[in-house]
Amino acid sequence: MEFLVRTENLLPPDMPDHARDHLRKSERERAMQLREAGILKRLWRVPGRNATIGLFEAEDPAALHDALTSLPMWKWMDITVEPLATHPQER
Repeated sequence: MEFLVRTENLLPPDMPDHARDHLRKSERERAMQLREAGILKRLWRVPGRNATIGLFEAEDPAALHDALTSLPMWKWMDITVEPLATHPQER
């Protein structure tokens, strides 16, 4: 099942730089693991915002939830998920 996932990072402005840098590094590493596992298919930045749009593939919504909550920054993310269905013209 494919999902369009929109995230906005809402890290506290008073978070120390070293903690923010560590989270960002850990987030990149986990995203690469999800990419290698075939869960994260594509990722785009949203210009002018600390946000991304991602194409994810997971067995079901529960598996997607597990993948998203495995991201180190998930506690500071506003996440919107849209399940995707194949359009008849794509078959």
